[in-house]
Amino acid sequence: MRNPPIVRQEHRSCKRGIFMNKKKEAVVLGFALFAMFFGAGNLIFPPSLGIAMGKDWFLAGIGFLLTGVGLPLFGVLAFTKVGRLENFSIKISSRFNTLYCTALILVIGPLFAIPRTGSTTFEMGVLPLFPNTDPFLLSAISSVLFFGATYLIVIKESKLTDIIGKFITPVLLIILAAIAFFGITGDIGTAVDKHVTGVFTQGFVNGYQTMDALASVLFGVIIIKGLEGKGITEEKEQRYFLTGAAFIAAAGLGFIYFSLMFLGSKISGAGTFETTSSALYLAEVTLGSAGKILFGICVAAACFTTAVGLVAISSAWFSRLTRIRYNVWAVIICVFSGLMALGGVDFIIKLSIPVLCILYPVTIILILLNIFGVKNILVYRVATYTTLIAITFEVGAQTFGLTGISEFLKVIPLADVGFIWIMPCILGMIIAYFITQIRNGAKQKTEK
Repeated sequence: MRNPPIVRQEHRSCKRGIFMNKKKEAVVLGFALFAMFFGAGNLIFPPSLGIAMGKDWFLAGIGFLLTGVGLPLFGVLAFTKVGRLENFSIKISSRFNTLYCTALILVIGPLFAIPRTGSTTFEMGVLPLFPNTDPFLLSAISSVLFFGATYLIVIKESKLTDIIGKFITPVLLIILAAIAFFGITGDIGTAVDKHVTGVFTQGFVNGYQTMDALASVLFGVIIIKGLEGKGITEEKEQRYFLTGAAFIAAAGLGFIYFSLMFLGSKISGAGTFETTSSALYLAEVTLGSAGKILFGICVAAACFTTAVGLVAISSAWFSRLTRIRYNVWAVIICVFSGLMALGGVDFIIKLSIPVLCILYPVTIILILLNIFGVKNILVYRVATYTTLIAITFEVGAQTFGLTGISEFLKVIPLADVGFIWIMPCILGMIIAYFITQIRNGAKQKTEK
């Protein structure tokens, strides 16, 4: 028997209400995901890449978008499969998983990402306000104050960073929208031909510097726990919310990246810039000196909220691995990061390049293996280890100037365009798959 018209109408209204609530929840989650990824690194690297690429900025931008936006979002989606950080690479071994997760924490923590927040704050938020002061002395004072305040907030678990974050992100977006509008409509320069080779690869590798794909491994844990806290535990439901959020976050980040890269290409003939100065220059030529100062202050505040979060995550991880208390680790990380920050953004970037070039391909493989739910343990291990070995050889040869080895490695397909690890990984997976099939066949015959 069919429902009466009124009942059917109420049923449709109920379903529509549930759909609207889910849609609203996905939008909220999308903005939250965007806010997690949105930081100083997302602002300083795209214009620098645009300046370096000139007229070829678009192709470089596609590469940058893959590692700067696509990969982080895939990293979050991968957590619908694993659920916990401890399970991300557990199929290889528990020891490998611990080492890998520790490497992630070190890179997005005290080695590179945390010090970069301090040095970016100094170069973009402090130095422009005191241009006539001794830079090193000012940097030291800035570092002490920045990481001292970071430590106090971390141990007191204050909500100050939430308040700053909620205020700073909208203000930064408004400033960026104004920079994009006046930069696109105004005459700030013309893109020049830089005669760059390997444009796509350079964009792809430059996306590593955002470190968002590495952070996404941790963000995935946070988002899945948040969904579970709201009673959303089914994998299908989690995928729905995460997919919707992914489109929203990707749209926001993609717009910012492409706008800043395009504007960077327009000033590519204006001279050479340090990493942080390119973004400040764009703010100045579009909004004037006041805009430059306001932009720098907003970025500095955003760096502060990022530093607090990363110090807390790093301290919690290392206190679990050791018998040293959380507060002690917070002191160690803040002091070490403060000293590293004195070297400046460009110094930290140079140190991080070899490490990121090794860690990122491994992370790419692990994300893809988890998303596609690869259950063959041998395939899983071989894919990871061949990637790790291939990229380590290449980075080691380049870092230590071993030109003979570098030239020899170029015989591997795609090595000459910066992707030496892809073919060994694919070949290793194929071989591992057939070995598994042969073993299973032999085992079945033995059982019969």
